[in-house]
Amino acid sequence: MSLFHFLSYSFMQRAVIAGSFIAALCAILGVFLVLRRLSLIGDGLSHVTFGALALGLFFKVTPIYVALPLVVLSSLGIIKLTDAQRIYGDAAIGIVSALGIAIGILLVSITKGFNIDLFSYLFGNILAITKAEVWMSIILAITVIMIVAFFYYDLVVVTFDEECAQAEGINTKAVNKILVVLTAVTVVLAMKVVGIMLVSALLILPTVTALQIAKGFRMTLLAAVIIAVVSVWIGITLSFFLDWPSGATIVLVNFTLFIISYLYRKIKK
Repeated sequence: MSLFHFLSYSFMQRAVIAGSFIAALCAILGVFLVLRRLSLIGDGLSHVTFGALALGLFFKVTPIYVALPLVVLSSLGIIKLTDAQRIYGDAAIGIVSALGIAIGILLVSITKGFNIDLFSYLFGNILAITKAEVWMSIILAITVIMIVAFFYYDLVVVTFDEECAQAEGINTKAVNKILVVLTAVTVVLAMKVVGIMLVSALLILPTVTALQIAKGFRMTLLAAVIIAVVSVWIGITLSFFLDWPSGATIVLVNFTLFIISYLYRKIKK
């Protein structure tokens, strides 16, 4: 029997396809977030996603349809709070994050505990992804990547020097809103891959790994995408054969690659 016989299963094919698109998307946005020191926004929005999912399950509505608009609005709320006087970015993320997790816990308490659906969203279950979710992941991922490509120059300039971007006439507030909205969409998409509790790892780890070995922004971007996609492939394979949780396995593979790249950089020096 071939080592790759598991790819003949339709649920594995769905997992690999959706996981690859979402991993690439997380890596691309992760580079901008990490370099701008906004990586914790993924963690904050994941807590909001928890509240939105609990709300969807409470009203018996497909969770992703509730989570997507609410998390996008929350990301814009973070920007609004950041623009307000005497509220810094990390504090704004903390406020929105705390509100999201509080609402989620309250709704879970009202419904008398976790059910299997919410549990799978919390910790990821990419092997159970449906055909409709695959198509949604592909369409939204391609849409977000096209938006990033269209605003690529503006995003790069704002990432490295926001004051210079303003001097060039770039609307930095609009660019910041685009970045956080795209991150919100990505967080919602990634919840089925690694789960709400681990989604920030998929945004951060491929980028910090790429930064150890790549030179230049474009090479870092490319390396992060490759690392993220390979991590998902290896993680899915290991979770299938070892019967491990898929989300946690993908994150552990990401972390292992980071350690290898870090040691490689140290040895090379």
